[in-house]
Amino acid sequence: MFVRIATDSAQRPNSLRDLGMTSDSKAIVSLSEFSYRKGKEIYGEKEPAEYVYQVKAGAVRSYKLLSDGRRQIGAFHLRGDIFGLENGSEHRFTTEAVIDTTVRLIRRQSLETVAESDATVAKNLLSLTTNNLQHAEDHMLLLGRKTSLERVAAFLLEMDKRLTAAGIMALPMSRRDIADYLGLTLETVSRALSRLHEFGVLGFVGNTQRQIVLLDRERLAGLDLQS
Repeated sequence: MFVRIATDSAQRPNSLRDLGMTSDSKAIVSLSEFSYRKGKEIYGEKEPAEYVYQVKAGAVRSYKLLSDGRRQIGAFHLRGDIFGLENGSEHRFTTEAVIDTTVRLIRRQSLETVAESDATVAKNLLSLTTNNLQHAEDHMLLLGRKTSLERVAAFLLEMDKRLTAAGIMALPMSRRDIADYLGLTLETVSRALSRLHEFGVLGFVGNTQRQIVLLDRERLAGLDLQS
C-alpha cells in the first residue's frame, strides 16, 4: 500500500517546523515520509487515529461511502495541509491519494506530548481543529443551500485560493471527485463548467481541462444564477 522513502534516520526530518508548525521548545520529534500511488488508501474509516499527516507533494481526498453506495468527499488536502487530526481515537473518514502523493507523518501521541509543555504547539493544534470545523460548516452550507452552479463557483474560488500559481489553477482531482465533493452528478459539474466558460468567467488550458484560468473572479464570486 505504501513505499517508505525516508529510511535513513540521519536524513529524516525531526523538527515540527518540517511539519509546518511553530514551536517554542524546538522539541526534537520523529517524522516519517511515505509515498502512495494514485488511488491508494492512506488510512481507512474507523482505523485507529495514531498518526497526524501532512501533504508534502500531491493531493489527498477524505471521503465516506454512504449506505446507498455513493461516495461523499468531505475535503481535499493539498500540499502543506495537515490532516488526520481527530477528536476521538478513530478516523472518521477514509483517505486516498488523488494522484501520486508523498506525506509526512508524526505519531499523534508525540505531538500531544509536546503540546502539553509548549503553548505555541497547543495553539497550532487548536487552530487546526478550528479550521477543520469551519471547513466542515462551510461545506455543509454549500451542500444544503447553493444551486449547482453556485456550488461549482464556490469550489473554484476555494481552489483558486489554494492552488493558483502563475495565473493557472491546476486541479489534481477529476470531475468525478468534484461531483462527489459537491453532492452533484458528473454531468451536472461538466455542464456548470461549460456554462462558466460560455459566460467568459473561466478558460481551459490543455486537453484534460484540469488546468483552468479564472478570467473574471469578481463575477465568479458574485454569481447568483439558477442551475
